[in-house]
Amino acid sequence: MSSGDTPRSDQDEIVLRPFESRNDYEQCVKLQLDTWGRDFTECVPVSILQISQKVGGVAAGAFDTDERLIGFVYGISGLKDGRPAHWSHMLAVYPEYRGTGIGRRLKALQRELLLAAGIDVAFWTYDPLMAGNAHLNINLLGARPIEYIPDMYGSNTGSELHSGLGTDRFVVEWRLDEPQVERILSGEAVEGTELDVASPTVDAETNGEPVLRDGAFPTSPSVRVAIPLDIQSIKRADPDSALTWRAVTRQVLLWYMDHDYAIVGFRRDQDMDRGYYYLSTEDQPKTHP
Repeated sequence: MSSGDTPRSDQDEIVLRPFESRNDYEQCVKLQLDTWGRDFTECVPVSILQISQKVGGVAAGAFDTDERLIGFVYGISGLKDGRPAHWSHMLAVYPEYRGTGIGRRLKALQRELLLAAGIDVAFWTYDPLMAGNAHLNINLLGARPIEYIPDMYGSNTGSELHSGLGTDRFVVEWRLDEPQVERILSGEAVEGTELDVASPTVDAETNGEPVLRDGAFPTSPSVRVAIPLDIQSIKRADPDSALTWRAVTRQVLLWYMDHDYAIVGFRRDQDMDRGYYYLSTEDQPKTHP
């Protein structure tokens, strides 16, 4: 299976449900290794997947008509600041099913299970340079990045997906019972319709320093920070360029978030081969699928 495979579309035949058998858990371990590589050191084993469900965690998958696991979501539940919360640790879908909405459906199932258990907030991480993940998390789910952590999982997890760039991560917050999240999951919003495309922009160039397309370092109430649409392709073709993107975006996003800017939206521009994080000091969430 390769990332170039044509996405499957037989959505009506796919069943989403919590894991129920050892075979389900074993298939999940296999999918982890198929996704992150055979040398991935952070694989969640069968026992932890199973035990987590006993104390409010979520281990659920999407299955085809042959009961083959094609995608899964996994997380643990606990307390954060004295109130129930969930940490969604993993989400993965086999390549031939990516782009079909399976990931979004798995997150929606996770939300339903958590709300039924009395948990109304979930957190997870993703690489700020992964435009596809930014689109899913911000636009299609209504989650919001709230923290930037450099090298959160260390420099080497054994996965090729993580090699060469470290493991910088956004922590995102998903407020499960917000009306806006309900509207987004219902598909009402449209990407970018309310975002200010004229906002001053911070991009990257080959010397590793921010290049400001609109003059001086922007401190206006609304700014945008560029990322490439496909950082993995850049990493394979030009590792130095990929490292430049990491260095610049780390510097800029940390600075803005430390100075009370909130990420309020994300927009993709195919013509520019860029994704843009929109940041604002007014902290008004504008998320668009």
